[in-house]
Amino acid sequence: MINKERIAAEYQQIQDEICAALEALDGKAKFQEEIWERDGGGGGRTRIIQNGNLFEKGGVNFSAVYGKLPEAIKKAFAVDEEDFFATGVSIVIHPNNPHVPIIHMNIRYFELNENMRWFGGGIDLTPHYVIADDATFFHQQLKNVCDKHHADFYAEFKTWADNYFFIKHRNETRGIGGVFYDKLTPEKTGLSYEEIFNFSCDLGRTFAPTYTELVNRHSKDTFTTTHKDWQLLRRGRYVEFNLVYDSGTKFGLETNGRIESILMSLPAQANWFYDFKAIPGSAEQQTLDYLRKGVNWVE
Repeated sequence: MINKERIAAEYQQIQDEICAALEALDGKAKFQEEIWERDGGGGGRTRIIQNGNLFEKGGVNFSAVYGKLPEAIKKAFAVDEEDFFATGVSIVIHPNNPHVPIIHMNIRYFELNENMRWFGGGIDLTPHYVIADDATFFHQQLKNVCDKHHADFYAEFKTWADNYFFIKHRNETRGIGGVFYDKLTPEKTGLSYEEIFNFSCDLGRTFAPTYTELVNRHSKDTFTTTHKDWQLLRRGRYVEFNLVYDSGTKFGLETNGRIESILMSLPAQANWFYDFKAIPGSAEQQTLDYLRKGVNWVE
């Protein structure tokens, strides 16, 4: 039977598997772990990797927290219940090489009571330079895992990602999207909680092989100061989205979450150039042209 203890235990296992895969991929850096407790109930395992051969900074975090919902969250969820439980794995990796993309993943479960519980999550890719073949590979991997569980998941969740990972004040998407979903229940999907949980775990386990392939494609690519400047500018856009729009960041801050864990998604370095204009026809301009909703990367 599916229950919160089983979900949390499996998510911890997925955290372990992903950390092992990323350490093997980097070949130098090791994750530093901090066990923390949350005031109000629960805690987690923050794992940070820094200054590696491939990864400048990254985090693979697990949390399982419980307690009383703040009034602002109760109002946002339109509920009267106070006692909540939430667990999940959250990942952001910022690579050294500008030709290797930033990646983000989150799988999570939230529960108020037996009648009000749901799954959320997704994976999205933020290349500093968009390469069409890489984008197609990435989206095909996500489509494969979605199709295994529900014929409508990929199309629906890709559109959801396009709309969610959108920097409104820039009128551009954060990257090439991926899949994103929230508040999945049997009523919305036609699947049981067990089946939705299985989808969540399969998506989580898609992360390591997919990102490993993308990293191996480009980790040895040479780059210039122009590439690095562009990388830092794109990281700035990433910061803008996470601090202004990201719902996970807002939830963590409003439920008295651990600040270091919540903000681990931010890069070690980022820049903001005043009134930057890409050179027409440049690789930077080609990337900007891709940063829009509705690009169909797979058939």
